[in-house]
Amino acid sequence: MPEQSNDYRVVVFGAGGVGKSSLVLRFVKGTFRDTYIPTVEDTYTQVGVSEFAVRSMQETRLTRLPSLQVISCDKSVCTLQITDTTGSHQFPAMQRLSISKGHAFILVYSITSRQSMEELKPIYQQILAIKGSVDSIPIMLVGNKSDETAQREVEAKEGEAQATTWKCAFMETSAKTNFNVKELFQELLALEKKRDMSLSIDGKRSGKQKRTDKLKGKCSIM
Repeated sequence: MPEQSNDYRVVVFGAGGVGKSSLVLRFVKGTFRDTYIPTVEDTYTQVGVSEFAVRSMQETRLTRLPSLQVISCDKSVCTLQITDTTGSHQFPAMQRLSISKGHAFILVYSITSRQSMEELKPIYQQILAIKGSVDSIPIMLVGNKSDETAQREVEAKEGEAQATTWKCAFMETSAKTNFNVKELFQELLALEKKRDMSLSIDGKRSGKQKRTDKLKGKCSIM
């Protein structure tokens, strides 16, 4: 199990081309890119009110964001570290290390590709094998590209059924249209049981998040 520290590590898994990087970039920087660039591994770490350190195998750089995003943990400041993993199977050691260090996991497939959902199954099994149990670990199954309805291969009810089998949460998103992107990370933090997590985004509370606060008393938007 990862040590409890001021870092809260979220790991994003999924096949190549499902939009993992697009989801992370949309959340972190508020941008979307149409071109597909294969990822080896990128880590986005919030290091202050308006700065993220973006570290990759190729380069290290500090990027100033246009909007403020703050995460707090047990009523104190906590850094949110999002690891965007490769969609390739060429780096199993890197994948195992990401799982061992992760506190929470986002498993992404594309609703336009049934195969991309199938490729998540061995990843989930590996999380289970390394962690021993996922009962207290936040995991979100995400069907991305919900805007591409004409090419849909996986129905929402199928994603829900898989999430029920894995005992995790489920959500459909669109990085392109920014549908449910903020909500994805809000709900993921709300699933954390060991620490009281809260997320601040642009100073506005969503209606959905207010309902989550009322029911769970865990995740808040300020």
